[in-house]
Amino acid sequence: MSAELWVAISFLIFVGVFVWSGAPKMIVKGLDARSSRIAKELEEATRLRVEAEKLLREFEAKRAGAEAEAQAIIQDAQDEAARMKAEAEAKLKEFVARRTVQAEQKIAQAETQATAEVRASAADAAIKVAETIMRGATGKASADGLIAEGIAEVKSRLN
Repeated sequence: MSAELWVAISFLIFVGVFVWSGAPKMIVKGLDARSSRIAKELEEATRLRVEAEKLLREFEAKRAGAEAEAQAIIQDAQDEAARMKAEAEAKLKEFVARRTVQAEQKIAQAETQATAEVRASAADAAIKVAETIMRGATGKASADGLIAEGIAEVKSRLN
């Protein structure tokens, strides 16, 4: 008996003991368990991926909503600023117009007052001149009467 024969017999005995002890069933059972565990992990990963995609879509929708709201707030602020600017310009124009009218009224009043003062001064000067002329041309008694008449006439014409 040769050595190769003994190796072959030993190998067959080893394989027989291996099969008789149920090792192939345990190997298949272990591989099946590992396969089912991997399948469960893949299902879990798929579920988590779907959930993550759903959350991503929700956050993108929220972000888009927040951006739209921010744009609306910016637009409202710009509109409010434009409205306030227009109001301020209108109030400034109104203020300037009111001040202009007041200044024109003061100028007109000053002109009227100056005209009245010039007329009064002219009337006083005319009265004095008339008085001087009349005193020289007429007697004292008739001059006083004429002066009084002239003063009354000048006053009535000025007023």
